[in-house]
Amino acid sequence: MRIAIIGTGNVGGAVARGLKSKGHYLVLGARDPAGSRVSALAAATGASTALPADAARGADIVVLALPWDAAEAAVAALGDLTGKVVVDCMNPIGRSAGGIGLKVGHSTSGGEIVQGWLPGAHVVKTLNQVGAEIMADTSLLAHAPVMFMAGNDVGAKALVGQMLADLGFDALDAGDITKARLLEPFGMVWINQALMRGKGRMWAFAAVPA
Repeated sequence: MRIAIIGTGNVGGAVARGLKSKGHYLVLGARDPAGSRVSALAAATGASTALPADAARGADIVVLALPWDAAEAAVAALGDLTGKVVVDCMNPIGRSAGGIGLKVGHSTSGGEIVQGWLPGAHVVKTLNQVGAEIMADTSLLAHAPVMFMAGNDVGAKALVGQMLADLGFDALDAGDITKARLLEPFGMVWINQALMRGKGRMWAFAAVPA
């Protein structure tokens, strides 16, 4: 598959590293595709680089790995993504007096908001439930880590499920895009344990059968 990764920070870089040598054509979409950091990531992962809209144009899957506060403008700049499979791996996190938390929930979700920005695309919420280190390399874990996904299109979820399997995840379908309201708080459980409760970042949830 041709996979465009929009955003080359911790999450985008981890997805690229996890998909290295898995038979996909990877394109890193960045505002400065010739910059030293992006070029180094491309060299390390065998990816090519392009401006975000150019990267998305020819992709089978477009992965959004952006800071939530910058996402709306960045997504709008990608152009027409009608018919594209778009992976939303962003959690709509903000800071308040109470600490880090979700900015939306109950009546909507980040995934639904992204689908609203891209009404003609097939948005799949996933890759938001674990830290970047695990996305880059699942091989050190005792069990295949579970990764839930939510979206309205069955075919899109099947395609994304193949990508998740190549990353080493046990992909489970959570239902339509409204189920992102479950997956985003679930991601916050990982964040709470990893960053606030001292568990660290090198672990993931698993679905262990009887």
